[in-house]
Amino acid sequence: MQNLSRRFSTVPIHKLLPQQLHQHQPQPTRFFIPFSEFQQKRKLLEHKLISDLDGCANLSQVKEVHAHLLRHGLSQCCYVLTKLVRTLTKLGVPVDAYPRLVFLQVKYPNPFLWTAMIRGYTVQGPISEALNFYTCMRSAGTGPVSFTFSALFKACGDVLDVNLGRQIHAQTILVGGFAADLYVGNTMIDMYVKCGFLDCGRKVFDEMPDRDVVSWTELIVAYTKIGDMGSARELFEGLPVKDMVAWTAMVTGYAQNARPRDALDCFERMQGAGVGTDEITLVGLISACAQLGASKYANWVRDIAEKSGFGPTENVLVGSALIDMYSKCGSLDEAYKVFQGMKERNVFSYSSMILGFAMHGRANAAIELFHEMLTTEIRPNRVTFIGVLTACSHAGMVDQGRQLFATMEKYYNVVPSADHYTCMVDLLGRAGRLEEALELVETMPIAAHGGVWGALLGACRIHGNPDIAQIAANHLFELEPDSIGNYVMLSNIYASAGRWADVSRVRKMMKEKGLKKNPAYSWVEMKKGVIHEFCAGETNHPEYAEIKKALDDLLNRLQAHGYQPNLNSAAYDLGIEERKRILMSHSEKLALAYALLSTDSGSTIKIMKNIRICEDCHVFMCGASQVAGREIVVRDNMRFHHFSNGKCSCGNFW
Repeated sequence: MQNLSRRFSTVPIHKLLPQQLHQHQPQPTRFFIPFSEFQQKRKLLEHKLISDLDGCANLSQVKEVHAHLLRHGLSQCCYVLTKLVRTLTKLGVPVDAYPRLVFLQVKYPNPFLWTAMIRGYTVQGPISEALNFYTCMRSAGTGPVSFTFSALFKACGDVLDVNLGRQIHAQTILVGGFAADLYVGNTMIDMYVKCGFLDCGRKVFDEMPDRDVVSWTELIVAYTKIGDMGSARELFEGLPVKDMVAWTAMVTGYAQNARPRDALDCFERMQGAGVGTDEITLVGLISACAQLGASKYANWVRDIAEKSGFGPTENVLVGSALIDMYSKCGSLDEAYKVFQGMKERNVFSYSSMILGFAMHGRANAAIELFHEMLTTEIRPNRVTFIGVLTACSHAGMVDQGRQLFATMEKYYNVVPSADHYTCMVDLLGRAGRLEEALELVETMPIAAHGGVWGALLGACRIHGNPDIAQIAANHLFELEPDSIGNYVMLSNIYASAGRWADVSRVRKMMKEKGLKKNPAYSWVEMKKGVIHEFCAGETNHPEYAEIKKALDDLLNRLQAHGYQPNLNSAAYDLGIEERKRILMSHSEKLALAYALLSTDSGSTIKIMKNIRICEDCHVFMCGASQVAGREIVVRDNMRFHHFSNGKCSCGNFW
């Protein structure tokens, strides 16, 4: 990137402006003119023209106002002409076609008219023309104003040109007088953040003598986006006056960074501070409740939405979020009630409901709703297709999935992304077509991300193919070198195949990288919405003795019905009895035993799990639903399983 002064000096001013304007000296000082009736009428006319320009909705209307100001001798009135240029820019009129011609007829443009032209080029491009105008303004002896720099900084942020942004930053120092300008400082922070230089944005913030809530919130949001909630909270706590936007940034930040309890705590503090709530705050809060998967919080947040005037019947944004939340809380019927009650639906409403059906194994309902949407004016988007393809994958509907995938771009102008290819690889892989899935990955027109190779690796685990698993894992180790889940899954695939030397090799790789397996845990919601968590192998629960006894009793009843532990789910080179002991200490089994002890007979048991349910626990839950006469719902990190009368909604295809 060239030095800014060099870039400016390469453009002769006479190529931009008429020769006579280039030769003009700066506007001479005018003598004081006493206030008169003529001046009063002129001011009234100027204000009227400004108002007329505010109301212009098309180019013809602007031209009428322009003609009016010319007839009244205002062709040199920078105040009105600045508004004229800004209006033309807002309407998308090319700067070269009209605004520039207006500007060139003005003998002594003031800083605001120069800035209107600079802003026009920063909005429409090219940014080089904005820089040319800035050069000419400085050469004509006119000083910039804060809006000049804010327009240039915004343009640098939009095109992600931090080098140019730094040169504009240097100009603010060279020109002087802008170190304490709040508006310039805020747009400078925004530019650095957009360009990925958060540390530079923080330095600008730290050096600002005056800050407002925008200054603080820009950085808070930036920190939440990179997952640094510690720095975000530090800034937030230092904010003197916290408005709704700042509170919302924290609530949403916690939700987006998988810290739902912190999001709920933050929202309760927000309510305690008497700060109002809008739909954006509610969507972040609803997302946090969806992550917890507890009915108590689902009903609580819906009540808040209703009382705040953002009920799902009237508000499509909140309604769509509630559909997603109820689906993830295991209350699919409630999600569908919300969907049916919405007066207005959009693509997000339909997509949320389709995804809800998909994650609960209701493939036919998902596809039926998709076809219903096609009868409306609403067109499917990329998320909609992820939903229907996921539904096909979970139900093994290979041919249906192929047909939908083929129609995406041809009929709906949705170009398949890597996420859609992930769905197709998952669809083929679950159906046992591993070679076909591998071929699809290798012939993709776009680069395969970790999700694509991860789907193939997961399919290899289901069907026990260590050779293709190694191919997928090699790519994953390059794309996601620190993701321990890939190493664990490959190790488990080798263990299931009895290739213990390869298991040792993978575990050695994990040790050398310092990777530690994330502990598996499950949680279950009890009476009054109290949530109890269980870690795999946990023995320190205050009611562990009762839990173990209930689990042993359940195991004996299941064995009487023919249950045998699936030892492949305990991928350890250990004896049979030790592997059985490990299987019985899986977190979802502990949660189930506690729920059987603590809930009313006949009530549905809902268990949430942070990782995928293993084959043995799946068989165990099927049997438990039959011998205990209870419906059991398990949400793992992939989907929902509804166990009832010895069967699962997934049809043992997951």
